[in-house]
Amino acid sequence: MAKTVRFGEYGEPEVLVVEDVPVAEPGPGELLVRIEAIGLNRAEALYRRGLYIERPNAFPAKLGAEAAGTVESVGPGVTGFEAGQAVSVIPSFSMNDYAVYAERAVVPASAVLDRPEGIDAATGAAVWMPYLTAYGALVQVGGLKAGDPVVITAASSSVGLAAIQIANRLGAKPIATTRTTAKRDALLEAGAAAVVVTEDEPLAERVLELTGGKGARHAFDAVAGSAVANLVRATAPGGTVFLYGVLSGEATPFPNFALGMPAVALRTFLVHETTRSPERLREAEAFIVSGLRSGAFTPRIDRAFAFDDIAAAHAYLERGGQIGKIIATV
Repeated sequence: MAKTVRFGEYGEPEVLVVEDVPVAEPGPGELLVRIEAIGLNRAEALYRRGLYIERPNAFPAKLGAEAAGTVESVGPGVTGFEAGQAVSVIPSFSMNDYAVYAERAVVPASAVLDRPEGIDAATGAAVWMPYLTAYGALVQVGGLKAGDPVVITAASSSVGLAAIQIANRLGAKPIATTRTTAKRDALLEAGAAAVVVTEDEPLAERVLELTGGKGARHAFDAVAGSAVANLVRATAPGGTVFLYGVLSGEATPFPNFALGMPAVALRTFLVHETTRSPERLREAEAFIVSGLRSGAFTPRIDRAFAFDDIAAAHAYLERGGQIGKIIATV
């Protein structure tokens, strides 16, 4: 038996309950991992509410896609892992099939990465979703390079902060956006070349000013909705607005005649594009581990909750006041 988070209906964080649930032995291609820390992501809050891109097949449902811990046992046919090995679990599976909000969890070996020496469980649960998402979109798809300006919305999120660090490591110019002045100084300290406070400044005009009228090479957006029009105006011809979230909850217009038919692409991105491709994952893993070892990448943990306080952790996540990653320790 293992303490496991489940929910029996869609709803507020209070639907999450911690229960003792039997744990299966790992099958072919699987590992049993003793979880030490869990990375919380907005996808899980949406899943809990029945608003994610997939829904539970049945109740009670489990959830969670990012964690760190140690291998407890290895399933048939799995190579490269052994009991006692420190690892991270990365998002590359359906939460209908596997889930890591638990003391012990069976996961596919393809979703497990070795945890480099010196990376503790908290960091191991905080690093992969943010950095793989930012690297996959901006570098593997977008080809971001030195000198390129890039607009990063919701920049105080764990993904936003990862995008700032990745842009800086490449020599690009991260332009962070934030709704109010409350997080402006923190974003500058995190490495943003400039910060646009959208309640006080017109986004497109400010970005054009910062880029000498050329616009950003790309925009990396977690908000979506009507504000995408301003991101399109701020993006240079041939650039891309990457949508990796929908914090606004609004419908998102496609660039059209109202914007003058700009030569800007609007593209969605999910971390699974990288994590489900062995070649892309190996490339991204090498880049991120190198950044961790050099000190160029430092995942910021905003707050750690106890596992039994998972409902409170979800409530805190949805309030949106954090700067960086929220984790739960097991």
